[in-house]
Amino acid sequence: MDSTAWTALLIVVAVLAVAALGVALALLVRLVRTRRDLRRAGLPSGPKWIFWGAVLYLVLPTDLLPDPVYLDDIGVLLLALRSLRTRTELTDAPDRGNPRTPVER
Repeated sequence: MDSTAWTALLIVVAVLAVAALGVALALLVRLVRTRRDLRRAGLPSGPKWIFWGAVLYLVLPTDLLPDPVYLDDIGVLLLALRSLRTRTELTDAPDRGNPRTPVER
């Protein structure tokens, strides 16, 4: 491969890495906002370790995949966000089939 092909390849890889970082940061902001909204509404936001574990996993340099590839970080953030949202749905209303709240018939 000549230098032009290498340069093009490096540019594509850099753009993909920046895009993945952007997605990870957007998910982090969404996770923080969701947790804040849950707390303001007085709803339980789930175990604190889920939230802080996801944030630390994104920030710490030790990952399952090297840091230019943020796919594992994105996955952890998505799981944490899903956990918070599932927690919200469980405590939202008893008529939606909440297993912890008896349904009156």
